[in-house]
Amino acid sequence: MKVFRGYQHPQLAAQCALTIGNFDGVHRGHQAMLALLKNEAQHRGVPSCVMSFEPHPRDYFAAVARKPELAPARIATLRDKLTELARCGIDQCVVLPFNARLAAQPAQAFIEDVLVRGLGARYVLVGDDFRFGAKRAGDYAMLDAAGEQLGFDVARMNSYEIPDPHARTYLAAPQGGVPALGRPGGGRSTRVSSSAVREALGQGQMGRVASLLGRPYSISGHVVHGRKLGRELGFRTLNLRFSHWKPAASGIFAVQVFGLSDQPVPGVANLGIRPSLDPADVNGGRVLLETHCLAWPAGLGPEEAYGKIIRVELLHKLHDELKYDGLDSLKAGITRDCDDARAFFAEAAKSFSASMHTETSRQTTRDRI
Repeated sequence: MKVFRGYQHPQLAAQCALTIGNFDGVHRGHQAMLALLKNEAQHRGVPSCVMSFEPHPRDYFAAVARKPELAPARIATLRDKLTELARCGIDQCVVLPFNARLAAQPAQAFIEDVLVRGLGARYVLVGDDFRFGAKRAGDYAMLDAAGEQLGFDVARMNSYEIPDPHARTYLAAPQGGVPALGRPGGGRSTRVSSSAVREALGQGQMGRVASLLGRPYSISGHVVHGRKLGRELGFRTLNLRFSHWKPAASGIFAVQVFGLSDQPVPGVANLGIRPSLDPADVNGGRVLLETHCLAWPAGLGPEEAYGKIIRVELLHKLHDELKYDGLDSLKAGITRDCDDARAFFAEAAKSFSASMHTETSRQTTRDRI
């Protein structure tokens, strides 16, 4: 997937099938929309294109109003959003800086200058609640009328719903197998949205998050240097910076780490601001994901993880961040977290083994029939 900052690039395709949105989390509703976009692009013989914004428009308006509480919690970093868009098979992504100029652009000018002249949109797919332009004056009806006048097709996708699942976690499969998901139940359905994902992350409902995303929640990035306090305490950590100040998730989690070896590595991680550390911390004031591997990969030296790009799946929340009154209590707390994470993975392996045994029994019965 090609990624462009802004739309004034000679490498941009002359025409495209386009969808517009923030796509925070790239959840199952987004994925359904992207699949439809790809089909429409192929039908027209043009590349599929996603237009997104950085920062999130609500981040911008919260900063202008000096009311940070109005900013939405961020599900994914830009890196992870682009990774998921590429995984969905999108051909190109245009990231527009959301600034004062874009916020003040009239809806009709946005259509003519950006969609038509800038991107050559032949097809535009939007969500059922899509608004655009200064003061959110533009809506689907306006876009549809402009399409008839200017020569592009417009479609709207309704809300995407899934069966309301039981509050179960994804069970980490050994040797990198596919995690198992609890069955849906109760006959109820829930609308898939970024708001629903944020709510589930805020409540630590990682199973529900996984059902909304269609995959376990994860964060990726380069391993960076920290204060090296973990190794002093006997718990070496891998540090990833979360590039937004307000993550949708926080706390202590049982995790799997990908990118250190051929197989995922179980661990325990802290996502947040580390309240037990002092301001001298080299990453002080930054949101950090600190991951301790329960078993350091064989063949990987103690300094060889720095600079690597890893992906950390947050499978199960153990508890919220805690402030400890000293290094001894901090060390004891980390020890308890490691024990709890090991217990989670042992139970997950047991459940996975039982599910595989059940499936094998069913297959044997089918073979006899």
